[in-house]
Amino acid sequence: MFMGEYEHNIDRKGRLIMPAKFREELGERVVVNRGLDGCLNVYTMSEWEKVYARLSSLPSTKKDARMYQRMMLSKASECEMDGQGRILIPSSLISLAALEKECLIIGVADHIEIWSKARWQQLEEEQDGLFEEVAENISDLFG
Repeated sequence: MFMGEYEHNIDRKGRLIMPAKFREELGERVVVNRGLDGCLNVYTMSEWEKVYARLSSLPSTKKDARMYQRMMLSKASECEMDGQGRILIPSSLISLAALEKECLIIGVADHIEIWSKARWQQLEEEQDGLFEEVAENISDLFG
């Protein structure tokens, strides 16, 4: 289970240190992929298998399903963790998420999100005032 918020810098080569608290659960290999809202998602290999199975089961006869599969699978990249706990993020994904030097790594239950610091701050500002309203709206989901 991933939770918490950590700030790390991405270097010029595209390497980003994963928080020490996440490294053991992540393992030696991860999948980095496009996320929603302008971030990147990082999955353990076992969690990625679940995501991949769901994507593979989408109906190929539905245009939106094909588009979603393409967008998700074309951007997915398997990355190895080096001895210093860093992953090398492909330049296409760095551009997609507008990652610059300062990044935020956010634990989101079954995966991790990587945000540019600027995008994360903007999202927090936009959503902070809505938090209680959203909590009321989804409270039914928790029973």
